[in-house]
Amino acid sequence: MNVLLLTDKLIFGGAESYYCKLENCLEHPDVECFTAAAPGELEGRLKYKERFLRLSRTNHAKNLWSLARFVKKKQIDLIHANSLRMVMYAALLKKYHPLTIVYTKHNVTSLEQQFPRIFAKLINAQVARVITVSDFEKRNMTAVGVTPEIVKTIHNGVDLKQFPYSKKVDHPIFKVGILGRVSEEKNQSFFVEIAAALRSCSNLDFQIAGDGPDTSRIKDKITQLGLEGRVQMVGMVEKPEEFVKEMDVLLMTSTREVFPMVVLEAMATGTPLISIDRGGIKEAILTDETGYLIRDHSLAEFSSKVLYLKSHQTIRDQISRRGRQRVEQHFSLERMIQKTLVEYLSLYGEVTKHEQKHHHFWRINRRRRNAKVAGGND
Repeated sequence: MNVLLLTDKLIFGGAESYYCKLENCLEHPDVECFTAAAPGELEGRLKYKERFLRLSRTNHAKNLWSLARFVKKKQIDLIHANSLRMVMYAALLKKYHPLTIVYTKHNVTSLEQQFPRIFAKLINAQVARVITVSDFEKRNMTAVGVTPEIVKTIHNGVDLKQFPYSKKVDHPIFKVGILGRVSEEKNQSFFVEIAAALRSCSNLDFQIAGDGPDTSRIKDKITQLGLEGRVQMVGMVEKPEEFVKEMDVLLMTSTREVFPMVVLEAMATGTPLISIDRGGIKEAILTDETGYLIRDHSLAEFSSKVLYLKSHQTIRDQISRRGRQRVEQHFSLERMIQKTLVEYLSLYGEVTKHEQKHHHFWRINRRRRNAKVAGGND
C-alpha cells in the first residue's frame, strides 16, 4: 500500500509536528509513505526527502496538478490528510484516481462552526476514517453529524527519547513558561497578566517561547505593564524539549484547545502543568495527580497554583513522576504509530481482528528489522 501524507505547510505547530513524526516513524513491510506540503521551518525534519513533493503556499491549481501527476506516478492508494483543506484536495484527486482518504482532525474548523451540516456531509461522503486526537473531539464530530463508525480516537504521542525525564532541582529563580504559537487563541496575553499579578513575588521568571501573529501585541503589553525585567520573549525554539525541561512549571492559557502536544511533552520531561480546562486536555492531565486543571481564566487561581508549586517541592516531584508514568503508559509515540498503522491496514482488510487487538503485525515488523540488522552485522 502506498500512502501519501498531505499537509498545508511545514510551519512550526502541533499538527505539523504530528505530520513529521508520522513521516519519520511509519514503517511496515506492506506500507510505503510519501509526503507533500508547502515549505516551512519543519521541512528539515523530514527523514525521507526523496519521497517529498514540495507544494505552493498560494497556487492551489498548480498544487492539484502536481499532486494528480504524483499520485498517478507513485500509485498512491491512501491519502492521509492533515487538515480540512487537504481533505478537499484529496476529494478532488479522488475523482480521477481511486483513493482512500484518512483525515486527522487537529483543530476546530470554520466550516464546521458556520455550516456543520455541509461539513458532516463532506466528511461522510469522502472520508473513510477520521482520526481525532481526543475523545472530546470525537464527540464533537459525531454531534455535528459525522457517522460515528468512521471516527476513531488516536491520542497524540510524544517521543519519549526526545523528551527524556529530568528530575527538577531547586534553583534560586523559579521559572514559569508557556510554549506555543503566539496567537490570540493561545492567549499569551493572559500569561502576561499572571506575571503582572505576581510582580510583588520575588524569584519568579516568566518566559514565552514561540512566534506568531500576536508577537508584537504581546511585546507591547509587556512594556505597558512594566514587565520587561520579569517576562522574556525567547522566540521560536528549535529544541522544545530543552525549553520545557528548563521550566519549573508550564502554563496552558488557551481560549480553545483540542489536545495540545505541549501538554504531553511537559509531562514526559517531568515539568508540572497548570492548565485551563479546555478540549481534551483532561484526558491527559488528572488534576491534583499529574497537574492542575482550572475551569476559567481566573488570575487568582492560576497565580495561587504557581505560588503553591513554588513553595512545595515534594508536591512538584510527585506530579513530575506521575506525569511521566502516565505518558509512558498511554501517550507514547510508538503507541500512536501502531494505532495509525492499524487504521491504514484495516481499511484494506489486511489486518485481522486479532492483529488489530494485539498489534501483532507491528511485532512481526520489528522482528524483521532486527533480523536485517543482525544479518548486516554477520
